[in-house]
Amino acid sequence: MNHDFSGSRALVTGAGHGIGRGIARAFAAAGAAVAGADIRDHADGGRHRDDGRIAFVRADLTRKDEVKALIADHGPFGILIHSAGGVCGQVGRPLEEVSEDDWRQILDINMSAAFLLAQAVAPAMKTRRDGRIIMIASGAGLSVSLTGIQAYAAAKAGEIGLTRQLAHELGPFGVTVNAVAPGFIRSNPTTERQWQSYGPQGQAELIERIAMRRLGVVEDIAAAVMFLASKEASWITGQCLSVDGGK
Repeated sequence: MNHDFSGSRALVTGAGHGIGRGIARAFAAAGAAVAGADIRDHADGGRHRDDGRIAFVRADLTRKDEVKALIADHGPFGILIHSAGGVCGQVGRPLEEVSEDDWRQILDINMSAAFLLAQAVAPAMKTRRDGRIIMIASGAGLSVSLTGIQAYAAAKAGEIGLTRQLAHELGPFGVTVNAVAPGFIRSNPTTERQWQSYGPQGQAELIERIAMRRLGVVEDIAAAVMFLASKEASWITGQCLSVDGGK
């Protein structure tokens, strides 16, 4: 299905690389005006960079003032996709070795940022009585994390819970709130390191556990997000769609 998002304004977080970048490009190709937010500087070293219909913006999404400025400067948005997050460079460690700062860092960018972003875009969506909020969660929020990182599993489970709660709050205003839980995607340096750490046998075993017998790609996730943002998904809300090749 080819979706047309001409006239729409979309905010995609984590757009500097990986899944977020793929989603931003997909919406831009479908005609949307896209703001791509990321905490990293982009190739030109500046705060803003235009790439076709994508305006890249550097922002710390764990800070309410920066989130509000992002929405004020580039909104209002009819579509929000929160893809920023991940494991923040951390690796799995025994519970007793995890510091408070490491715990909070992962919760802040995955779950707290989701709350701050939804809070910031909701007023305009409620006024228009239309909007789409989509969280990029993880299979780690539904089961056990392959990373072994306690904070990541907790944050993604919290993000899914927030999705369900916001769906009921915003539904009367015509706003849908859903989540997509990707399976393992080799989309950035962190996931590539994780993939290599499994070794040939572990890689083969992981693929054998997937019904489709292949890893997913960024385009698989972008396609699901675009469907949930489309008119055809106007009666779907409060859901977490697993896009993982079947387990």
